[in-house]
Amino acid sequence: MKRKASSGRKAKKQLAELIELSRLCRGDIIKMTTIAGSGHPAGSMSSIDLYLALFAFAKISPLNYDDPRRDRIIVSHGHTSPALYACLARLGFVDLESVLLGFRRITSPFEGHVERNIPGAEWSSGNLGQGLSAGCGFALASRLTKANFDTYVVMSDAEQAKGQVGEARRFARKYNLNNLTVIIDYNHFQISGRTEKIMPVNIKENYLADNWQTLEVDGHNLSVLRRALRRARRDTANPYVIIAQTTMGHGVSFMENTKLYHGRVASREESKKALKELGVEDDIDDLIARKANKKSAGFARKQRYLSGVKIGTPHIYHDKMHPREAFGNALTDITGLNPNVAMAVFDCDLADSVRVSDFAKIRPDGFFECGVSEHSTATIAGAASINGILSIWADFGVFSLDEVYNQLRLNDINETNIKIIATHIGYNVGPDGKTHHCIDYIGLLRNLFGFSLIIPCDSNQTDHVTRYVLSQPGNHVIGLARTKLPIIKTEDGHIFFDENYNYTYGKIDLIREGSDCTVFTFGPMLNKAIQAWETLKAKGISARIYNISSPLGIEREIIAEAAATGLIITYEDHIIASGLGSIIGQVIAEDRLTTDFIKIGIEHFGGSDNEEVLYKEYSLDADALVRVIEKRIAK
Repeated sequence: MKRKASSGRKAKKQLAELIELSRLCRGDIIKMTTIAGSGHPAGSMSSIDLYLALFAFAKISPLNYDDPRRDRIIVSHGHTSPALYACLARLGFVDLESVLLGFRRITSPFEGHVERNIPGAEWSSGNLGQGLSAGCGFALASRLTKANFDTYVVMSDAEQAKGQVGEARRFARKYNLNNLTVIIDYNHFQISGRTEKIMPVNIKENYLADNWQTLEVDGHNLSVLRRALRRARRDTANPYVIIAQTTMGHGVSFMENTKLYHGRVASREESKKALKELGVEDDIDDLIARKANKKSAGFARKQRYLSGVKIGTPHIYHDKMHPREAFGNALTDITGLNPNVAMAVFDCDLADSVRVSDFAKIRPDGFFECGVSEHSTATIAGAASINGILSIWADFGVFSLDEVYNQLRLNDINETNIKIIATHIGYNVGPDGKTHHCIDYIGLLRNLFGFSLIIPCDSNQTDHVTRYVLSQPGNHVIGLARTKLPIIKTEDGHIFFDENYNYTYGKIDLIREGSDCTVFTFGPMLNKAIQAWETLKAKGISARIYNISSPLGIEREIIAEAAATGLIITYEDHIIASGLGSIIGQVIAEDRLTTDFIKIGIEHFGGSDNEEVLYKEYSLDADALVRVIEKRIAK
């Protein structure tokens, strides 16, 4: 009985402390947004009690933040960063004055939206609707690494309208992510007005339809919130959503239940009024006076890179075959060699086409069939990859790159380690037609700072590249053709990418020597360039052929050497304005190289037919390359 009474007194004391912190944090929110002159104060005011209750309940603190078994808290509605930062400061994760003075300043790590380099923030949030997918990735990682932590995702009500949220809900239920809890800040407002008027969403009904357990609570009652969190944790069979009814701008009367302060901060006079109402000291003027000289130290971002992945011995193929087959075989090898490495392979209803079916048989617990849910899959795979998982997603290029560019951008910001096998690229896709011709992937990936791209030209190079990529940190994309490709050989008939070939990122392969011109190409176009080389040779024209498998990491010295031949041609089945030609053209201009320069590539969407028909129709076949070179050299 004494122990019960002691426990009850402790709980009451903690609750009283949280209530006091809630008042102080609301003052901090007013202060930091007013000092910064921008931010989202009202939504932060409605969310602050959720953050305080959650951080007080979850197994995470400044003392255990280095422990991989700590619980994870994901913030999806990142514009409520003032609330999160205030909570973290008051709980001792970060320095309060640095938050108040540094919010939204270039000299500070406390950006306008939540960044995962901040202790206590596990995922950088951007566009609404991605947080639950990230939470699924974390929850999966907990299971696969046997770290056994719980994952919590704090979300807004407005973002429940996003389709990606529905994709993530279904994934969580299918794979029984019972270590996942969602808390929704249901304040009924978004930036344009009432959520019910902007886009009606049956939030509770949607979660119930996907077989989640739901709880509806008062989002400003810290005791009730704590009980709901406890109930969700104790249920080891279900994912939970806690729908927390809150008030926009809660705690300041003139901010409550209005959209006005969603994205507008209080003026100096309004902030005085707000702080007085909260009973918080108004030291904004003193803080502003110190602001100019205040610099906040950054935080080192925690990364969990896999190391020591065994890659085995490459297969050497002698006959024409699908590069996808070589990828699948290499993946099977690596899986068998690394029984203790936590691996996750994600598929979107194309397992046989992208050759991950064998992995699913060998390691079913690491295979995740996501169905037609590419947006969520991109985020889930990315989030899993920063938690010690070798995370692989194989899909057609139009789905894994074109369709999910924003998700990949957020992965890039989060410095994930995802491995994307993007098959069916270029006109090589053939009869599926223009909707499925992935012809813009180089241009897309050029915009992402942390992604590497490798486009193998045959099955042997695919094998080497797969083994390389699966043993490296960082985000990598392998682009594979749809059709069978001939084995690339040396001029005297030996296999080029044999057991002695050593792949390094950025390496340019000299395939054929020549002095009259230089052709740079990649992927399925290399074999066509070799055919053109043979025709040109018979006509007395000597063409040098290079294979650029890594167009985003070019060796500039080789471009300079190529310029000495007097004519450089880029030859690709990619949009000409944003692909290899534009990259090499930029090098020529920046390095002031003197050479003639011709770009051959895709200039409009293609139709449906056999790939060879398409190459011929759009002047991308070997004969077209011969004609271009003959015409220019004749001048």
